[in-house]
Amino acid sequence: MREEEYEDAVEIIRERYLKIKDSLNERSRRLFVAGEAKSFGHGGRKAAAVATGMAISTIARGMQEIDAINLRSEEPIDVNRIRRKGGGRKPKENEEGLLDALKDIVKSSTCGDPESPLLWTARSQRNLSTELEKRGYKACQPIIGNLLNAIGYSRQKNKKKIEGKQHPDRDAQFEHINETVRQQIADGNPAVSIDTKKKENVGDFKNNGAELRKKYDPEEVRGHDFVDKVLGKVSPYGVYDIEKNEAWVSVGISHDTAEFSVASIRAWYYEMGILQYPNLESILITADGGGSNGYRLRLWKVELQKLVDELGIPIFVCHYPPGTSKWNKIEHRLFSFITQNWRGKPLYSHMVIVNLISATTTKNGLKVKCRMDENFYAKGRRVTDKELAEVNLHPDEFHGEWNYAIHPRKEEGE
Repeated sequence: MREEEYEDAVEIIRERYLKIKDSLNERSRRLFVAGEAKSFGHGGRKAAAVATGMAISTIARGMQEIDAINLRSEEPIDVNRIRRKGGGRKPKENEEGLLDALKDIVKSSTCGDPESPLLWTARSQRNLSTELEKRGYKACQPIIGNLLNAIGYSRQKNKKKIEGKQHPDRDAQFEHINETVRQQIADGNPAVSIDTKKKENVGDFKNNGAELRKKYDPEEVRGHDFVDKVLGKVSPYGVYDIEKNEAWVSVGISHDTAEFSVASIRAWYYEMGILQYPNLESILITADGGGSNGYRLRLWKVELQKLVDELGIPIFVCHYPPGTSKWNKIEHRLFSFITQNWRGKPLYSHMVIVNLISATTTKNGLKVKCRMDENFYAKGRRVTDKELAEVNLHPDEFHGEWNYAIHPRKEEGE
């Protein structure tokens, strides 16, 4: 092939190749270029290599495949196969010894081997890749992920499962609470679940969760969660009516004390309870065993006595056993939905908090009323033995420390 013919061949092959190369796979590109080389005869192989950038050896192999097809060789070519059997880069996952080395590293760090390099670090794919490299293996994170998945490993969060030492009468107390609530509701009287939600920062702070916004337009909040000295924190205290599926929330700006707890119950009674139960004869409260309404708290009983005397009806109290606060109805019937409702929304002000809580609803018809409680409740208030003795307390026969009633005190002369 003369020089002019050679240059023409290069241009022709390049033009044809560029038009169709994006629609061809590896094998069909090889066959096409090989066909072009054969069509130009002597010198065509070199011209095709220059025009396409394909190796001459690859073009030669393509020409052999074309000859095999034309000669109808005894070993027919699989038209669906791009490479010949065994061709291409070998999977890294199949490298000899890699999987065994990975198993050894993961097992020793999981079982607590003191010699394990990963015992006191995160068992991440990045750290595993580093440890494998020290053993002479190079494996990127995606490959390690595939290998871990193959041997049954995946990313796992901690799971709250261990309850600790259980009280022997734990189940019996649950049965007692359920029966007491059932009887209270059957008698037409309110049974309420009470608790304090976790304290919340007020201001332009990050609130966990996400809500719909325009792309690349997240709401900007502070980079640190230091308490705003002006706005401070709030303590939402909830009173949930188990039968009516309604709730009252007092948002306190002071300390979460027993006095605040009883004030919230008082607010529920005058704002909601008296309307729903105009002829109520008693109130049943189910509460956690600790916190501002704990069964060991003297002030809790003293303040309840004041409310009982004010209303003129007894209040019955049932506490959940220690370590079982998550079973309190208010946790998963009210507080969880409040958290869902304000997810991704910064709690800019007290009014924002009140509105978000009040707007909380569920498909089962939950209704919530909310109000700020701007009163100050002092911490560390002492209750004397005399004050406690004046409480008209009636412990139940079954675990009287958890189950008790407080009745109105008789006035002198009665």
